[in-house]
Amino acid sequence: QVQLVESGGGLVQAGGSLRLSCAASGRIFSIDAMGWHRQAPGKQRELVATLTSGGSTNYADSVKGRFTISGDNAKKVVYLQMNSLKPEDTAVYYCNAEGIRSTLFGRVGGSWGLGTQVTVSS
Repeated sequence: QVQLVESGGGLVQAGGSLRLSCAASGRIFSIDAMGWHRQAPGKQRELVATLTSGGSTNYADSVKGRFTISGDNAKKVVYLQMNSLKPEDTAVYYCNAEGIRSTLFGRVGGSWGLGTQVTVSS
């Protein structure tokens, strides 16, 4: 069983910072990529940032220059450092993993966390 658990969300003033963490647990051999998505009320879930096992990153235009995704392959943890937060960043942030291979079952696909709330006040 593979699980993703997010943490680090909260309430912050505009211009402030938060650091989200996502820990993958289970019998994991490898993960091709991990990333963050977010969903605000009344909006579709959108990609925020992705990180491949090789270290390549990708960001949504709306967060470029403000957010940084990083990870620790050994610990199977991915982070999202969010700086210069804006009210429009308010959303539930979800961690996801793709291309998971289990030490026990082989390739098992992807997984999603349950999300963590980020609220940015003006």
